[in-house]
Amino acid sequence: MAENEEQKGTKEYLPALEFGSLVMPFFIQGLIKLGEVEDPVANTTSGNLELGKRLIDLLDLLRDRTKGNLEEEEEKFLEACLARLKLAYIERMKVVKT
Repeated sequence: MAENEEQKGTKEYLPALEFGSLVMPFFIQGLIKLGEVEDPVANTTSGNLELGKRLIDLLDLLRDRTKGNLEEEEEKFLEACLARLKLAYIERMKVVKT
């Protein structure tokens, strides 16, 4: 029988159980897929615009489905993440020159 992590003296960090914990993985993956940050697994910054757009669409869907049910801070956080990803997507599509 394997020892659990607490018995070994190491404990894996678990983020707080809050709305941001749901949004953050989509946001970070979006930044990676849009080439804004380095992919920690591949050690590259190439990106994939199609997957980046899909992650934006998923966050848009989450925003639409939770409308009226979020606290003000949660709503602002989600909107800020979406705005950042959408700007990066537009820049990558060469619509806006930086």
